[in-house]
Order: sequence, then structure tokens, then C-alpha cells
Amino acid sequence: QLQASGGGLVQAGGSLRLSCVADGLQHYDYYAIAWFRQAPEKEREFVGAIRWDGGNTYYADSVKGRFTISRDNARNTMYLQMNRLKPEDTAVYYCGATSTRFALSAMWQYEQSDLYNTWGQGTQVTVSS
Repeated sequence: QLQASGGGLVQAGGSLRLSCVADGLQHYDYYAIAWFRQAPEKEREFVGAIRWDGGNTYYADSVKGRFTISRDNARNTMYLQMNRLKPEDTAVYYCGATSTRFALSAMWQYEQSDLYNTWGQGTQVTVSS
């Protein structure tokens, strides 16, 4: 129901844009979508989230200022624009959807991976040094 794509191999300093299509889901099925990533032998890490209404976003400190999340309501698609990529950004990137609502001041709670009941299949991002 979530289809992530757009990963690939890029040199450090380069850019990639990932897409997450909510195929078959309606806006009322979920309230926020987030990106997580998982590097080999590491736990899944929160990257950022977007509320579907209003488009408010929240980012992990490690990507703030470099990554931007946006959404296209008409296409039921969320994007993760990644700029100034670093080798430590190398991971499989997943998108997840949740129906849990948090106020703007509490969006940090979207960092909790167990909130998400729908996940995409993941897309590999590799950043070479």
C-alpha cells in the first residue's frame, strides 16, 4: 500500500529524491507519513515526517537543513528530497503511515516507529565518498 522508490548510488555532496506513493490509501486512512532508514547492523532510524493536512514537517537533527519532505495530495505521494548527501546517509529508506494525530508542538513523537502500521518495501540509498 506504500511504494517507495527513487533510491540509487550517488557521490557525497550529491542529491536524490525519493518517492512514497500511498497506493490504495485515502487521506482519511492516515494522518502522517514518515521516512525512516536502516543501515546494516543498525536500528531503524527516524528521518522525518509530514502531516498530510497542512504539510507541517518535522526532521531528525541529522538531516535537518539537508533533507526536505513534501507531499502532492493529488498524486497521493510524499517526497524526500535529499541534498548534500553524506556516506553516513547510506541505508535502506522506508516510508510508513500512521493515523495517530499529534499537535504541531508534539510532532517529535512521530519518531516512534511503532506508531506506523503501514510500511513501504524500502529503497536503497548508497552514498560513496
